[in-house]
Amino acid sequence: MTYVEFKGRPGCPTRLMVGLHYLKYTFTLSDEMAVRSFLENPYWQFFCGYKYIQHHLPIDSSSLTRFRKRIGHQGAEKFLKELIDTAKRGSYLKENHVVRVNVDTTVQEKAIAFPTDARLYYKMRARLVRAAESRELPLRQSYKRKAKEALVKQGRYAHASQYNRARRQTKALKTMLGCVYRDIKRKVEAPDVELKGFLDMAERLLLQEKDSKNKLYSIHEPKVECISKGKIHKKFEFGNKVGLVTTSKGNWVVGVKAFHGNPYDGHTLSESLDQTTRLTGWTAKEAYVDLGYRGHGYEGETHVNIVNYRTINNLTRSVKKWFKRRNAVEPIIGHLKSDSRMDRNYLKGVEGDRINAILCGCGFNMRKLLVVFFLPYIFVRDFAKKTLHITIISHRNTFKNSLLLACL
Repeated sequence: MTYVEFKGRPGCPTRLMVGLHYLKYTFTLSDEMAVRSFLENPYWQFFCGYKYIQHHLPIDSSSLTRFRKRIGHQGAEKFLKELIDTAKRGSYLKENHVVRVNVDTTVQEKAIAFPTDARLYYKMRARLVRAAESRELPLRQSYKRKAKEALVKQGRYAHASQYNRARRQTKALKTMLGCVYRDIKRKVEAPDVELKGFLDMAERLLLQEKDSKNKLYSIHEPKVECISKGKIHKKFEFGNKVGLVTTSKGNWVVGVKAFHGNPYDGHTLSESLDQTTRLTGWTAKEAYVDLGYRGHGYEGETHVNIVNYRTINNLTRSVKKWFKRRNAVEPIIGHLKSDSRMDRNYLKGVEGDRINAILCGCGFNMRKLLVVFFLPYIFVRDFAKKTLHITIISHRNTFKNSLLLACL
């Protein structure tokens, strides 16, 4: 059961919670805006299972956060499976669509500030000071005023290209963090779990160097990874990798999965294709990937085609056609980022990364279903307008001809 029926306050209707999440990711809204838009839009209320117009907010926006924590990424995967089953029931997604799939990876960036050493030292020191104050632990010195002054100076010196002065301020911030860290370590012999986690993060931050591996890039999101994608406008992206599977025919998202640890692209192929089989019930026969998947080591029923445009001219016309269709996954990634909240992930933790990636795929498929449902109505409306426009023009021409005859 998704909800515990006899524990705590009465649970909200499951259809309401699921419907709000579909609408949130379909129209790129925050939790607060999704709840407010529900109150203003009767069509959304009917979609969420209400038969009469509602004049009060059904839930607080924080209930959506608790709902996501309760269902986890396994529950979010059921959202995507239900949309795929809906497309299958309407024959919009057929088995021949899943015969050939396109597979690619992208980066889901986390909602963090760009990690500079000075800012990380400042935030870590502030976190330790707050933890000590909440436990009524007297510190020798908190450095609140001096640390803020040093951070401001560091930013100004760096902006003015005075890098030696900026480095001195960064070193001062690191020294302040070290003093607070050692002061707490001396005064607390057996720290609780939360404080121990903060102390471990501070130690990790103090010891890491420029060439260290598994560096700390955010205080509130310590699991964030630095991924180098070779882009000119953005050399590094901070978040996690996401594997995406789309159909070559129809462009349906049939698999989306978040990966952590910055794995090699080829090592994500097996899990992505397994998820596609689990969600659709069909196994893809052909998978088209880019050169980043060389050496994938996949051993399964799906034949993996690595698209290499240097040798594409030696292929037959039919094979060349499907090789070129692999590029169709790129604009889908762009729509997931610009229209489905994958460009900046606000959900917390590793579980939040997985849930956000799956719900972004739900938003994309939901927009496709809306187009499929309303396209016949649009055609009929446009045809009626065109017919009415032609009728008006013909009557207008007849009136002009009659007027000319009367003048003669």
